[in-house]
Amino acid sequence: MQPPNPTPQPAAPPPAAGKPRNRRLRLILAMGAGILALLCLGGVGVFISFYDEATKIERSKPDAVVDQFLRAYLVNRDDKEAELFTCKNGLDLTHIEAFRTDLQSRESRFSISIQVVWEGLRVSTAGTRGTVSVDLTRTLSDDSEEITKPWEFAMVDEDGWRVCGAVEVS
Repeated sequence: MQPPNPTPQPAAPPPAAGKPRNRRLRLILAMGAGILALLCLGGVGVFISFYDEATKIERSKPDAVVDQFLRAYLVNRDDKEAELFTCKNGLDLTHIEAFRTDLQSRESRFSISIQVVWEGLRVSTAGTRGTVSVDLTRTLSDDSEEITKPWEFAMVDEDGWRVCGAVEVS
């Protein structure tokens, strides 16, 4: 007796029309995601570049350095920020320190706020040394007193201009 003949199985059906389309869809989605990722990375790079430029410390002009130093030291009263604008050697800020200490003492003693503004920055340079003259105005918050005094800032060009000293000019 012979074993029964196996019945022939039907041939596998041809791939459905959706399969190649599905591959194309995945390819398009992958390319779209890749392009989107590149655009995002490029955007981050541009943002970092603009942020770096906007927060760059400007030391190319002595008057700009004095302006930034005064803002950090007398307005914000931030010694760490002010350090960014001072020289490394020969620094003498005793006079401007005494001025700021006097401001803080008066504010505490009389429970008032004192604002300091400056104007008329005048620059004189000779090589890597220079001076910036400026008029500092101290004003009480109740406008009962306003005093303007001339100051002179000693500057040195050490990889950009930096403040090395400040004295009130009599």
